[in-house]
Amino acid sequence: MPKALKDFRNVYVVGIGFHPYQFFSATPYLTLGLTAVRQALGDAGIKWPSVESVYHGTAMLGMAPTRGMLKHLGATGIPMTQVENASASGSTAFRQSVLEVAGGFSDVSLCLGVDKPALVNMPGSQNFGIRPLDAGRIAPITHFALLAQNYMEKYGVDPEDFGRVAVKNSRNGALNPNAQKQRALNLETVLEGEPLSGVLTKRQCCPIGEGGAAVIVASEEGIRKHGIDMSRAIKVLSSTLTSEEVYENATDFDAELTRHTTELALAQAGVSAKELDVVELHDAFSVEELFYLEAMGIAQPGEASHMLKEGIFDIGGEVAVSPSGGLLSMGHPIGPTGVGQIAEITRQLRYEAGDRQQPNAKLGLAHMVGLGAVCSVHVLSKET
Repeated sequence: MPKALKDFRNVYVVGIGFHPYQFFSATPYLTLGLTAVRQALGDAGIKWPSVESVYHGTAMLGMAPTRGMLKHLGATGIPMTQVENASASGSTAFRQSVLEVAGGFSDVSLCLGVDKPALVNMPGSQNFGIRPLDAGRIAPITHFALLAQNYMEKYGVDPEDFGRVAVKNSRNGALNPNAQKQRALNLETVLEGEPLSGVLTKRQCCPIGEGGAAVIVASEEGIRKHGIDMSRAIKVLSSTLTSEEVYENATDFDAELTRHTTELALAQAGVSAKELDVVELHDAFSVEELFYLEAMGIAQPGEASHMLKEGIFDIGGEVAVSPSGGLLSMGHPIGPTGVGQIAEITRQLRYEAGDRQQPNAKLGLAHMVGLGAVCSVHVLSKET
C-alpha cells in the first residue's frame, strides 16, 4: 500500500490568491501570476523570502516562464519547478507542494497556476507514430456526448437534466468575482441553439481562458515560525494521483478512474463521501458532473440528475457542488484550474465565501482529470 499523508508531517493551506479568470486579453502572464501570488502572500501574512519552494502548474506557457515571472518578487535562489499534466497541471503542482512540506523538505511552499491560451501541440499518435483507430475524429465533446446518450437510455433522463448542471453552476459563478462567466442562466438559455454534439449545447461546455491562482502550504513549524494565523489554516487530509488502467466492462474510463482515485483519497483521509460538504470537480462538459458524482459515491448510479433537480447539490443543499461556478462558469484556464479549486475549498472551510458560502462546511474535496488520462483528488478539512 502506498503511504498516506497521515504518515508524514501535517500540511496546511495558509494563503490563497487569484487573478480573475478571463477571456484572452493583452494582459501579460506575469501580471496574471504575480497578482495571484501577492494576494496569497498577503492572505497568509508572510513575505516572499519566507517561501522555500515553488511548483508552477502550466500547460500553455512554454519553456521556463516561472523564474522570469517570480524574479520580480526577488531573487532568493529557491527551487522552482514547472508541472505539466494537462487539465490536472495545477492539481499536480499542488500535490508536489504538499508532498514537499509533508516530507520535511520545506516548511513553506508556493503552488502557482498560470496560463494563457496558445497553440499547444496536443498529444496523439502523430507524435507516437501510431495511427489512431478513429483517425482523430472523436473530439472530447463527442466522447462525452456519446456517454450522455448512453446515460439517457440507461437511466431514462433527458437533455434538460444535463442542462441543469450548467444552470446551477452559472448561478454560483454569478456570485464569484474571480469567475470568467458571471451571468446566471436559465434552462431555456442553456439549451438554446443547435447542439454542438449530441445533446450538448455551447453553454454546457467550459470556456478556455487565462488567469492565475496561487496557494501557499505550510507545516506546523512554518506556521509557528512565521506567525501565521492557525485559525485560518486548512488541513490537507489526503492527496492522490493515479492514471488510467484497463477497466473490465467499463465504457466511461474517466468515471472509473475517478472512482478509484476518490476511493483512495477518502480512505487515506479516513472519511466517507457522504461526509463531504463541498466538492469542486472537473465539469468541462455538463454531463461530467453527474458521472463523477456517481463515481465518487455521492450519488448512486442514475440518481445524480434527480438529486440535482431536488437542490441537493446547491449551495445550502446537502453538499455544495462547484460553488465557485465550476469549470463551466469559473472557467478552465488549464494551469490555474486545479489550484483555484483548492483556493475555493479553503475559502469555504474558512467561512469566507460570502454569498457562495456553504453553511457549516468542514470537509471539502477537489477533483481534476487530465487528458491522457490522470486523475487528482485532494481532501481538505477545517480542524475544530
